[in-house]
Amino acid sequence: MRIAEVIPLSEHVLLVASDEGATGLFDMKPYLEGEVFAALQDFDEFSAIHNGGYFIEWACGADLSADTIEAHLMPAPPEIAQQLSQFRQFRGRQFRGQFT
Repeated sequence: MRIAEVIPLSEHVLLVASDEGATGLFDMKPYLEGEVFAALQDFDEFSAIHNGGYFIEWACGADLSADTIEAHLMPAPPEIAQQLSQFRQFRGRQFRGQFT
C-alpha cells in the first residue's frame, strides 16, 4: 500500500487514503503508551504529521510503515470517506486556481 493522504482527526485517529482508493481509519491510541509515541499525546504534535508515501512520521522521531497501517486499517464510515473526497476536490480546485 502507498499512502496518498493522511489526515489527523480527533481522538488520535488518522484518516488514511491509499493510492489504490481504499479509505480507512487508523487508531493511534494503542501506540501512545510507547516511549517513541509519547509526544503524540499532545494533539498539536500528533497533527504535525508527514506523509512519506510508504510511511508516516512525526518530528519526535515516531513513524509507522504503510504495511502496519494497512494491517490495522478499519473501514471508514461512508460519510467520512465522502468528506475526504470533497476535501480532495476542493483542494484540487484551489491548486488549479493558483496557476490559471
